[in-house]
Amino acid sequence: MTSITNDVPPEATATRRVDEMLAALSERLGTQFSAESVFGPPVEREGVTIVPVASVRYGLGGGGGQDQSKHQDGAGAGAGGTVTPTGYIELKDGRSRYVPLVRPAHMLALIAGATVAGMAILRPLLLRQPAKRLLRR
Repeated sequence: MTSITNDVPPEATATRRVDEMLAALSERLGTQFSAESVFGPPVEREGVTIVPVASVRYGLGGGGGQDQSKHQDGAGAGAGGTVTPTGYIELKDGRSRYVPLVRPAHMLALIAGATVAGMAILRPLLLRQPAKRLLRR
């Protein structure tokens, strides 16, 4: 239970606590959700440096409220995220190049989607042609 002062409206106290929690969560996530923290630091071997590259996504949420009749207030916040490898940067002889990672499951889904879309587009055309041939006879 938190004491509510007369100087500050109770809504401001809860809002301030939520803002502080979200700021702390954001700071902690920013340091933990990175390519280096998940995949390690860049690696150098025989004059070639490999720097891991990742897609980082995270979200934050929070809320607060109070019941003035019971002189209670509360606040809470939470966060979550993912780090997905996307490729690496190769540094060699003063030059750099990005090498994307190819995921077989994603490629298979792309090929299957293109096949289904192609069949959906061509089906009406293929179904009409035999009917036209029968009418000509």
